[in-house]
Amino acid sequence: MNNISQIMKQAKEMQERMNDLQKKIEQETVEGTAGGGLVKVTINGKHNAKKVFIDQSLLIKEESDVLEDLIVAAINDATKKISEKMSNELGNLSGGLNLPPGMKLPF
Repeated sequence: MNNISQIMKQAKEMQERMNDLQKKIEQETVEGTAGGGLVKVTINGKHNAKKVFIDQSLLIKEESDVLEDLIVAAINDATKKISEKMSNELGNLSGGLNLPPGMKLPF
């Protein structure tokens, strides 16, 4: 019976650490880039765009299609970075647990 209570205690602690981690990630920002830095997008951990930078060389009417594509690429790059950051942090967090192979957090 003691083993079950120990597992429950660990699960509760893990949940608290996951909640703290999620709050921490939500406060962070990452920058996604495209076109070799000609377009940069900053998003927060909630995947909300906060800032967009567009190099002046792209502000040409004939280049609007390229600009639109680069903005989408920069947003996707930033979103990918936030997701990777969350996965890495969760991996670090679960490192102390002996989870069965293939089992991932959150459950």
